[in-house]
Amino acid sequence: MKKHATAGAYSSFRNTFIGDRNFYATVFALVLPIIVQNVISNFVNLLDNIMIGRVGTAQMSGVAIANQLIFVFSLTIFGGLSGAGIFGAQFYGAGDHEGLRYTVRFKLWTGTVTFAVAVAIFLTYGDQLIALYLTGEGDAAERAAMLEYGRSYLYIMLWGLFPFVLSQIYGGTLRETGESFIPMVASLAGVLLNLCLNYILIYGKLGFPALGVEGAAIATVIARFVELAIIVVYAHRHSGRFRFIEGLYCSMRIPKSLTFNIIKKGSPLLVNELLWSLGMTTITQIYSTRNLDVIGGLNITSTVTNLFNVIVFSMGTAVAVMVGQALGANDIPRAKQTAWRLIFFNVCVSLLVCGVLAVLAPFIPNIYNTTDEVRRLATSFMLANAIFMNFNAVTHCSYFTIRSGGKTFVTFLFDSGYTWVVYVPFAYVLTHFTNLSITVLYPVCCLADVLKCVIGIIVVKSGYWAQNIVSESVSQRLSESPSLTE
Repeated sequence: MKKHATAGAYSSFRNTFIGDRNFYATVFALVLPIIVQNVISNFVNLLDNIMIGRVGTAQMSGVAIANQLIFVFSLTIFGGLSGAGIFGAQFYGAGDHEGLRYTVRFKLWTGTVTFAVAVAIFLTYGDQLIALYLTGEGDAAERAAMLEYGRSYLYIMLWGLFPFVLSQIYGGTLRETGESFIPMVASLAGVLLNLCLNYILIYGKLGFPALGVEGAAIATVIARFVELAIIVVYAHRHSGRFRFIEGLYCSMRIPKSLTFNIIKKGSPLLVNELLWSLGMTTITQIYSTRNLDVIGGLNITSTVTNLFNVIVFSMGTAVAVMVGQALGANDIPRAKQTAWRLIFFNVCVSLLVCGVLAVLAPFIPNIYNTTDEVRRLATSFMLANAIFMNFNAVTHCSYFTIRSGGKTFVTFLFDSGYTWVVYVPFAYVLTHFTNLSITVLYPVCCLADVLKCVIGIIVVKSGYWAQNIVSESVSQRLSESPSLTE
């Protein structure tokens, strides 16, 4: 009896959490190009970070602060496009190319408006935003230098924001159709060009002047235009394959019902990514009030950890596409099974990755030309991130699972709501009302990730998120007058 019970339990576990060969072939075909793209991209970012870090700590910290602001913009764009992306994946799963075309138009409108607002804010309040991170203990001259480097870097980077927006629109839409190779090629071309130009412009090679942080910003802007050109040209030359391209710019009209539905589902995602990214930058600012060295330590940590998190975070794309397409095909059981299998697979991967990060954490900061204190802080922060990586793997997949079914308000509560209600106050209280050292305070704050992980599992298990959201949109669109669907 026990043997039969054990066999039955194993069979149930395997059926729920472990896929067959075809399942993993689909996952790898979708995720491997994204992983390769993100590995190279984050590795180049690490090299860029090292290049700037070897110029000086003030330069590295100034660029890190400016990138915190750009991070908010990038995540807001991601959130603004995500609502339409949910519909796009399900439209494609349902074979509705016209619906997919409308979602791309919605993305273009959203990206343009978000870009205009961001540039206005950065030009008007850039200095004040950078100064928020310079309130900790430290030398006044170093603080002034960080502000100047951050300002010069940010203002040049503004030129690269719109090509970044368009690349996200085209690349994201191609991924929704299952095409992740071309966005990978475009991104790789951009990051490799960025690396070469960084070396030339930061240090003044091949006859160019040494521009330091300004050179790093110029290199990034040029690379973003190149990345955009590759992906746009390819998509439009293969319009027969990517049928949403046909007639895309003949009109910018979108059916009213679909516009309303995307706004209804997508607004919580835009607000979520905006508030979540603001929450993360706020937490960084809270930590920075201890002393200026914390900024350098967190900068090294985030750059290195992002590289190690590539596989873990790339699985979110697999969840969004595979679960979204299953929901669009109205195959709810397959969508639920796919979600659990991807979550389990992500946890297994993260166990390997966090072990490697923990082993290398004491050695990586030595590459930087910075102080021993910054290196010590970076090592401590990386070890904490390695410990909590498994919880973040579950949370990340849970987020995309809930989002794939269009439960965007629940997604909002789960992500940014949790950040501002739990994480930010928790970090603020510990930072301002305790004498804990930053090396103790940082991992204690990370304990908030454990509770979020548990909440994610509960929501995914409930099955509340699993719904087809495009079938109603199709019927509504067909009932509208032809003039609104041109």
